[in-house]
Amino acid sequence: MYVLYSKAEIYLPYATSLKDKRQIVQSLTDRMRKRFSISVAEVDHHDLWQRASIGFAAVCKSVSETDLIMETIRTALDGYSHQFEVLDLNWEIASY
Repeated sequence: MYVLYSKAEIYLPYATSLKDKRQIVQSLTDRMRKRFSISVAEVDHHDLWQRASIGFAAVCKSVSETDLIMETIRTALDGYSHQFEVLDLNWEIASY
């Protein structure tokens, strides 16, 4: 069993309020959760308008599956490039 966990730091240049930020982050997290069946949550920068940290986690049966999930997460984040910029994307894989 392998556990993939990741954290994305994003910058939202067009968010002018926490409401704007919340709409974008909620859209992203809902879509990722439904599309890929992974755990997703905003994990930091809750009080900043133009910054967010999104955490992802998934349990996989093989390393190749973790690579596939990570690649789809990266592709999905790139799909939002018109709304935000990904500043940093880190991930780790733990085996059990």
